[in-house]
Amino acid sequence: MKLKRVGAPVPSPDGKWVVFDCVDVDLEANTRISHLWIVPASGPAAAGRRLNQTPNHEERPRFSPDGKRLIWTSKATDPTQIWMCDFDSNAGALTGKPHQTTEISTGADGGIWSPDGKNIVFVSAVYPDCKDDACNKQRDEELKKSKVKAKVFSRLFYRHWSAFTEFKRSHLFVQSVEAPVPGAGNGIAAGTAATTARDLTPGDHDVPPFNLGPGADTTPLYSPDGKYLAWRSQARAGFEADKWRLLVQNRQSGKIRDLTEKFDASIGSFVWDPGVETETRDGALEFTAEYRGASPIYRIHLDGRVGRTPLFAEVVEPEADLHADDLVWSNGVLLFTRMSIMAPNEIWFAGGPPYHTGPVTHINDALLSQIDMQPLESFTFKGANDQEVQGFMVKPPGFDPSKKYPLKFLIHGGPQGAWGNEWTYRWNAELFAASGNYVVVMINFHGSTGYGQKFTDSISGDWGGKPYVDLMKGLDYVEKTYPFIDKNREAALGASYGGYMANWILGHTNRFKCIVSHDGTFNTESTYGTTEELWFPEWEFKGPPWKNPELYRKFSPHLFADKFKTPTLVVHGQNDYRLDVSEGFQLFTTLQRLKIPSKMLYFPDEGHWVLKPQNSRLWYKTVNDWVDQWCKK
Repeated sequence: MKLKRVGAPVPSPDGKWVVFDCVDVDLEANTRISHLWIVPASGPAAAGRRLNQTPNHEERPRFSPDGKRLIWTSKATDPTQIWMCDFDSNAGALTGKPHQTTEISTGADGGIWSPDGKNIVFVSAVYPDCKDDACNKQRDEELKKSKVKAKVFSRLFYRHWSAFTEFKRSHLFVQSVEAPVPGAGNGIAAGTAATTARDLTPGDHDVPPFNLGPGADTTPLYSPDGKYLAWRSQARAGFEADKWRLLVQNRQSGKIRDLTEKFDASIGSFVWDPGVETETRDGALEFTAEYRGASPIYRIHLDGRVGRTPLFAEVVEPEADLHADDLVWSNGVLLFTRMSIMAPNEIWFAGGPPYHTGPVTHINDALLSQIDMQPLESFTFKGANDQEVQGFMVKPPGFDPSKKYPLKFLIHGGPQGAWGNEWTYRWNAELFAASGNYVVVMINFHGSTGYGQKFTDSISGDWGGKPYVDLMKGLDYVEKTYPFIDKNREAALGASYGGYMANWILGHTNRFKCIVSHDGTFNTESTYGTTEELWFPEWEFKGPPWKNPELYRKFSPHLFADKFKTPTLVVHGQNDYRLDVSEGFQLFTTLQRLKIPSKMLYFPDEGHWVLKPQNSRLWYKTVNDWVDQWCKK
C-alpha cells in the first residue's frame, strides 16, 4: 500500500522532461488518488517530484504541441473535467494558476490537443437523443432525483463489468482553448464557461467504438510523415484472446499489410521509429509482445525484413526477462514503463548509439530497498500431449534449501492469461511467499498467452482437459525436482478462470490441504445466463447451452460435487457481472450442505477485482490465514 503506482511516460515536446501520473494509496482513508509528477528526461535518474501540489485526483497529462501548456483530467469537480496550465520548460514547472477548461455537465476525459494547439478533443458519455448539454443535464438531474430506481431493458448490454448501463453513448467533443476572458466586454459573464464544447459525433453510437477485444481494430497511429497508418487488429470475431496483429496501410494506395503474419505473438504497445524511417526511408516500428512470461521490445520494418531472432523481429532490449509497456519516442530516446516480479512500474529509456538503457525514475527504490524479495525462477516440464509447458517459482525471504516448505499453487485467470516477470497488486507472488514462508508455484498451462496462438487456442472447448493435466503434471514435477517442497502441505488458489479450475480441482483430486476459489464458475450453464460477456462462453463452449449442452455439462464443476472433500474458502463480489455472485453462493451452499469445512468472504462493494485498499488488506489476510489454518498443521 505504500508503493506509488507509476503511469505512462509523457515527454515534453523539447525532450527535456517526462510527466506522468502516479497513484498514492491512503489505507486509513481507503482511497487511491493520482497526482501529476515530473522528472528530467536525461541526466542522473531521479525519484521525481510533484508537478501540481493539489489534493485533487489528477491523471492523463498531455503537452500542447509547442510544449507551453499542459492539460490533464481532474476530479476537482464531479464529474471530471479537463484542466490546463502554462508550462515553463526551463524550470520544469507549471506557471500561473491551473484552470478548468471544460464545463460540460456529463464530464470530460481522454483529452488530446489538435496539431495547431488551438483546440482540445475529449470524450463524454451523453444521451444520444439529446441535442445539447442542457438536455443532458436535465436528464441526469431527473434520474438522480427520481424515487424510482427501476430500469427497463430492451437489448444487451444492460450491464458491463461492475455497472449497469445508463443508456448513454460515448461521443467525441472539440473545444477551443483560446478562450476570451470572462467579463472583459465580450458578453461573457465572470465565472461562466468562455467556450462551448461541440459534439463531433452525434447519434446512437460510441466513439471510440465500444469493444472488449472480439475481432477489434484499435489504437490507430500515423507514421511521422503521415504516409502510413498502423493499428492493432484481430482476425476472428467473437474471440477476445485472438492474436493481436500489427497492420499497416499505405494512405496513398490504400494497400493494407499484416507486418506480423510470421510473428506468432500478440502485439501490445507499439510506436513508430522516427530515426529508422529517416535512415532507411521504409520505416519501422517498435512494439512489445508477450513471450514466455516476459514482454520484450521488438523492432519490425515495413519492407518485411526480419530480425536476428527466431521470432521474425529484431529485439531492441536484449534482456530476456524484460516486461515493458507504454512505448513512446522522445528526441531519439525510447521511453517505456518497466516492471518485474520484484518491483512495480518505473519509467525507463533506451537510446544510442552506443546502445544503452536505464531507469528515468526511482519512485519506489527507497521503499523496495528495505524489503527482501526473491527473483522469479523458471522451469519447464512435459505437460499434456507431451508438450513443453513453462512454470515459475518464487521462494520465501531467507530461503533455506535444507528445510521443508509448504506450497501455494497459484492458478491464473483469463483463461488466456499468463504468469510472468511482472508486478501485480491483487495476486502478488512475493507477498504470498513472504506471508507464512511458502514456496509459490505458478504454471502457464495450455491456453496461456506468450507461447504462440495455437497454444493459446488449445484451451477453448477443453477447460477441464489439458489445463488440468498441465497443472497436475507441473505439481508432480516440482514435488520430484525440489526436495524443499513439502508435498503434504499444499494449497491451490485461483481467481476467475483460476477460480473455475479451483472448483474443478475440488471434484477431481484430494491432494491439496485446502483451496481458495475467487470469482470462479461453479455451474457453466448458470454462468452463461448471468454473465454480461456472452461471446466469451459462446466461444469457449462452442455455442449457447441449448445448442451444445454436452460440452457445458462435461466441464461444469457443480456436477462433480459428490467428490468434493477439500476445505475451501469462497470469495466473491456483489458487483461482479463477468462472473455473477450467484456462482460463489452456489459453491458455498454446496460445500456447507456437504459438511465440508468452508468459509465465504463476500464483498458487497467490489466487482471482479478487489480494489478498495482496506478490502484488499482484508482479502490478503483472510486468504493467507485460511491457507495457514490448513497448511501449518
